[in-house]
Amino acid sequence: MVDYTEGSGKQYHTGVGPNDIGKYIIMPGDPKRCAKIAEHFDNPVLVADVREYTTYTGTLDGVKVSVTSTGIGGPSAAIAIDELAKCGAHTFVRVGTCGGMQEDVCGGDVVIATGAVRMEGTSREFAPIEYPAVANLDVTNALVQSASKLGQKHHVGVVQCKDSFFGQHEPEVMPVSYELENKWNAWLRMGCLASEMESAALFIAGQFLRVRVGSCFLVVANQERAKKGLPNKQAHDTECAISVAVEALRILIQKDKESQK
Repeated sequence: MVDYTEGSGKQYHTGVGPNDIGKYIIMPGDPKRCAKIAEHFDNPVLVADVREYTTYTGTLDGVKVSVTSTGIGGPSAAIAIDELAKCGAHTFVRVGTCGGMQEDVCGGDVVIATGAVRMEGTSREFAPIEYPAVANLDVTNALVQSASKLGQKHHVGVVQCKDSFFGQHEPEVMPVSYELENKWNAWLRMGCLASEMESAALFIAGQFLRVRVGSCFLVVANQERAKKGLPNKQAHDTECAISVAVEALRILIQKDKESQK
């Protein structure tokens, strides 16, 4: 592959090098969320700010950790995890937002993904569609333990990933409405908890790269509850999901120390 950085030692898209980041990474979508997440670190420093990729590095319990934004969707998320893995990172926690799908998944709850429906395009350039997008068990267990420890209401299960935000929210206006609506109903019947846009690509790319990846999300609202005329609380403060992700990193760091990874 051509070195588009012309020997700078930094990754082309994210602008980071091996000395800039920790081995444990939190990955929000929104670059503006990085500073908020970095406040949970000790001595955080802005190390890169390129395109949609903003990176801060600090420490948790004496261990170097980072936060890097991915932007929206699978393509940019896959670029981020690939470049960060090349710099030595081995554990990734996506923290973001989602829309609830099952009636009991309400605004303000946290969803922890065990796997993701691959209704997007990026993961198909890594693996055939038959290969499942599954979260790393260690990371998932740490997220569940974290949410329970913090007393955060949470749900654990499969989420759906897509490329078109408005294809989810206004499927009836799309030329392929027949496919979008039929598949949405199938995901509902299968018990899919929530819809978001990055985890399928991250789980598949992470499996290929041999790194650990997990995801947790704030539920912003639930369009299925709205359709049925049920109360549909909206929540926009991601602090609860961020706290779950940060505590999960602490748990993973401690367990890795104990096993001398």
